[in-house]
Amino acid sequence: MVTNPDTAKTDSIAVLDSLPSFNNPSGVAVDAAGNIYVADYGNNLIRKIAAGGIVTTLVGSGNAGHIDQTGSLASFTQPAGITIDASGNLYIADSGDNLIREVTQAGVVTTIAGNDSSAFANNILGDSASFFDPLGISVDAHNNLYVADAGNNMIRLVSSSGAVSTFAGTLNTGTSTVLSPFNNPTGVAIDATGNVFVANYLASTIMKVTQAGVVSTYAGTPNVAGAANGPPSSATFYYPNSVAVDASNNVYVSDGVNNLIRKIAPDGTVSTFAGSGLAGAVDSTGTKASFNYPAGLAVDAAGNVYVADSNNNLIRKITPAGVVTTVAGSGLQGATNGTVAIAGKRKRLLLKKAVKAGSNIFYKPRAR
Repeated sequence: MVTNPDTAKTDSIAVLDSLPSFNNPSGVAVDAAGNIYVADYGNNLIRKIAAGGIVTTLVGSGNAGHIDQTGSLASFTQPAGITIDASGNLYIADSGDNLIREVTQAGVVTTIAGNDSSAFANNILGDSASFFDPLGISVDAHNNLYVADAGNNMIRLVSSSGAVSTFAGTLNTGTSTVLSPFNNPTGVAIDATGNVFVANYLASTIMKVTQAGVVSTYAGTPNVAGAANGPPSSATFYYPNSVAVDASNNVYVSDGVNNLIRKIAPDGTVSTFAGSGLAGAVDSTGTKASFNYPAGLAVDAAGNVYVADSNNNLIRKITPAGVVTTVAGSGLQGATNGTVAIAGKRKRLLLKKAVKAGSNIFYKPRAR
C-alpha cells in the first residue's frame, strides 16, 4: 500500500529529471491536447502525463479505498481501465472496489455506478447496480459507458443518465444452461458506428458486439493460445487483455502473454504491429521493439498508439509507422512525479533493470 502518492515528496510539483515511476500501469487514455492519463493500478492512483512530459498525480491518495473527494483526498483500489469523453471527463473502472468512477478535469471524483459488492445487479439508479471486477471501460460519442465486467462474464452499459443494464453476455449461475459468449472479458473499445470490440481474455479471442447485441468472434481461435498472424479465423492470441480502435477502424490488441501489440485490419487480417515477443523494454521499430506484459491501449487522432507497458512500469508510444518510444517511466516500481529524464539516462537505467516475472492484473480467482 502506498501512503504517499509522490515518493519524491514533491507534492505533484515537477522536478527536473526526477525519473517518474509507475507501479503496474494498466490503462491509458489520451485527450485532444495530447495529455495522457494513466490508471496506475499498483499505486491506486490516476496519473497525468502532460504534453511536455511532466508526470503528476491527478487524483488519489495512494491508499486503497473508495472515497469520493477532490485530488489527493479521493481514493481508489486497483484502478484498471480508463477512458475520456469529449469534455475531458475521465471514467475509471475501479476494479478493486467494483465501482465506476468519474474524474473531472478539476480532480473531483464521484461514483456513478456500483456499490462496492462483488455481485450482479442492473438498476435504473447506478448506485444500486453491482459489478464483479470491472476491468475495461470505453465511452461513446453520447457519453454512454461500456464496461468489461470480467467476473460476471458480461459487457455492461452505463447510460449517460446513470442507468445500468447488460449490453451483452449471460450471467452463468449453477443452474445456467446457456453459457456466456465471454470468458473473463477485460477490455472494450468502440468504433465510429457503435460496434463494441472485446478482449475476451481467457478464451484468447477478440469479440465484436453490434448495437443490436449480436455477438461474434472477430479474430482468434477460441481457447487456442498462440501468436499466429493471418486471416481472423486462423489467427491466435495468448490472453489478450485490451483493445483500441483508430479512425480507420483498425483494432489494436494488447496481446499480454505474447508481449506483443497486434493489429486487426478492417478486413480482419491479423498482424504484429510491434514487439519481438521477448520480454524487454527496447525502443525500436516494429518487431525490433519489446514489451513486458503490455496492458491498456489508447489511440490519438493522428493514429499514435499508447501502451501501458505494465511489467516494465512504462508508458510507451507507437507511431503509425511502428516506431516505439518510451513516453514516461524510469522502469523502476514507484509513484514518483516529475519530468522524463534525458533518453541516455533512461536507457542506461532500463538496461540494468532485471525483467520481472509476469504479473496478472487481468485475472483473479473468482470468489464472491
